[in-house]
Amino acid sequence: MTLQQLEYVIAVDQHRHFAKAAEKCHVTQPTLSMMIQKLEDELGLKLFDRSKQPVVPTTEGEEVIKQAKAIVLGANVLKEYVNELKGEIKGELRLGIIPTLAPYLLPRFLKSFHKKYPLLKISIKEMITNEIIEKLRSGELDVGLLATPVHEATLEEHPLFYEEFYAYASLSEKLPKKKYLLPKEIHIDHLWLLEEGHCLRNQVFNLCELKKRENELLNYEAGSIETLINLVDQNHGITIIPQLAELNLKASQRKNVREFAHPKPVREISAVVKENFPRKKMLEHLMEEIMRAVPKEMLDGKRKAVTAL
Repeated sequence: MTLQQLEYVIAVDQHRHFAKAAEKCHVTQPTLSMMIQKLEDELGLKLFDRSKQPVVPTTEGEEVIKQAKAIVLGANVLKEYVNELKGEIKGELRLGIIPTLAPYLLPRFLKSFHKKYPLLKISIKEMITNEIIEKLRSGELDVGLLATPVHEATLEEHPLFYEEFYAYASLSEKLPKKKYLLPKEIHIDHLWLLEEGHCLRNQVFNLCELKKRENELLNYEAGSIETLINLVDQNHGITIIPQLAELNLKASQRKNVREFAHPKPVREISAVVKENFPRKKMLEHLMEEIMRAVPKEMLDGKRKAVTAL
């Protein structure tokens, strides 16, 4: 049994097609098929039902594939850990990031981080919080950038910064003419929200106590913060945006921003990894680059003392 054979098995499971798996693995189909056949002979069981199209794992094959994924993942992690022991940051970084953070944070640090560590292949996926947690657990992601705490015993949270929330309101909104806004002063029937699954939606629900009055809401849900901002710009109303999104606004849009009164609502943003994550140097360098890229006042841990959502 070899790691290469296990990689071929995983590829066939992913593509459910021997030719496509061979192409992905950069070998000929006869070579891939022969190697998998040798492994099946060694194990004394069939891993795939070849009579079906697309091919599917056998019941026993499904269990073997689970173990194969764990073994290959462990081998790759070991290689990358050894690289770090030698002072090298390379291999692959599989990064998951929530959609309400990605368009505002990634442009701030990604280019400089990649320039410093050009041998590190960076794969990034936007995902909602629950998907990131699931893939961190399974080993499909190395690091998640998301709002915390997530209350998962098997994951480690490394706080990066604290992001304040603002109200973004049309000038037609009849809000009190004072510097600081109270959440209870928002007309919730004018409030635009993100769709289900976004953690920011839940944070806004908590801030505005919407669960008590959600039957009053307009039944429209957007997929991104930019959509919410555009809705306010074009259709009036109000929404809630995080600080990095506020910093990204055009000068003409800043007149629509209102600060909340103390205690100001914030969210904690952290780098989340699996418990006992071995690639500590890579994680440390990533965190340093992110924290250098955000305004210094966002690094102040005292912000956590205000209304954390």
